[in-house]
Amino acid sequence: MEQKERPSVVVGMSGGVDSSVAAALLLEEGFRVIGITMKTYEYDEVGGNVENEASCCGLGAVNDARMAAAKLDIPHYVVDFRAEFGKTVIQNFVDEYLKGRTPNPCVICNREIKWGALLKKADALGAQFIATGHYARVRFDETTNRSILSRGLYAEKDQSYALWGISQNALKRTLFPLGGKKKPEVRALAEQFGLRNAQKQESFEICFVPDNRYDRFLTERVRNLSENVAGGEIVLDGKVVGKHQGYPFYTIGQRHNIGAFGKKMYVTGIDSRTNTLTIGPDKELYHRSLLAGQINWVALIGIERPMRVQAKVRYKDEAADAMIYPAGENKIRLIFEEPKRAVTPGQSVVFYDHDDVVGGGVIEEAGE
Repeated sequence: MEQKERPSVVVGMSGGVDSSVAAALLLEEGFRVIGITMKTYEYDEVGGNVENEASCCGLGAVNDARMAAAKLDIPHYVVDFRAEFGKTVIQNFVDEYLKGRTPNPCVICNREIKWGALLKKADALGAQFIATGHYARVRFDETTNRSILSRGLYAEKDQSYALWGISQNALKRTLFPLGGKKKPEVRALAEQFGLRNAQKQESFEICFVPDNRYDRFLTERVRNLSENVAGGEIVLDGKVVGKHQGYPFYTIGQRHNIGAFGKKMYVTGIDSRTNTLTIGPDKELYHRSLLAGQINWVALIGIERPMRVQAKVRYKDEAADAMIYPAGENKIRLIFEEPKRAVTPGQSVVFYDHDDVVGGGVIEEAGE
């Protein structure tokens, strides 16, 4: 095959082992591979542990990605996505906490940056596809004429939950080289390819909050936040039982910083309008239903009648049997067969048909 005839793919290279091996595997398959590392924020602006080398966007990420690209002998570019990232991902993160919700910035980043801005860059470079090191799978279903997103075969690393927002147009151009592989296998492949990041540790925190201190990040981003929200009321069984540090610094299911009550208590509700926290025992964290909006349908165009699914309300959650019902434009009502713990507004709910992602959305409220 002549060089000019080889299909081109832009690989989002974070500097980690997964994206580096993804690039290597595509190269072996005969693709013309172009590595792209996204600069998404200024390190001195986000504060915290800015020396964190494990972060997907940490100080060492660009160098690690550059070295991997050099080893594979592929072109590598650093692209400035700071403006887009700040307007969409970081601003949404701040806004959601100020609404008393708990956001999932990785979902927004995947949809708007990794599969939005990156696709535009692929077009500019004349590439037909984009690829990442996510543990997920995609296939085209000729019966439905839709691209189907599925769980990665390695259940411990399946990342389909964070990918529910990707559009059909983007999925049609997406490759997931690691979808059928296990993490130990990927590290072994990295060693075979001679990649220096073969044993690089993984990042688990949000990239732009590298010290995992959301309270610090919000306080530094929002002028006078602590002074304006400190001293709100904590309510238990309808009675005021204490004061808290400010509603944006709490999330549903949290135990710390609410005081001692002789038995374990948790945040069960957050009211941003009154700066009030409701607390209660663990049993009050369980709900059978939820309302979700901003729905993105993946396997289907949509639903007109109830559908049985398995649903997750957080990344590490176990998918549980549920029914979904149409609930107005771009909304669904979901009812679990058994109550689900800590259904949190702002987080994502993703519904599956076995391994396939039916769709997903943002939780607006927990029901009964």
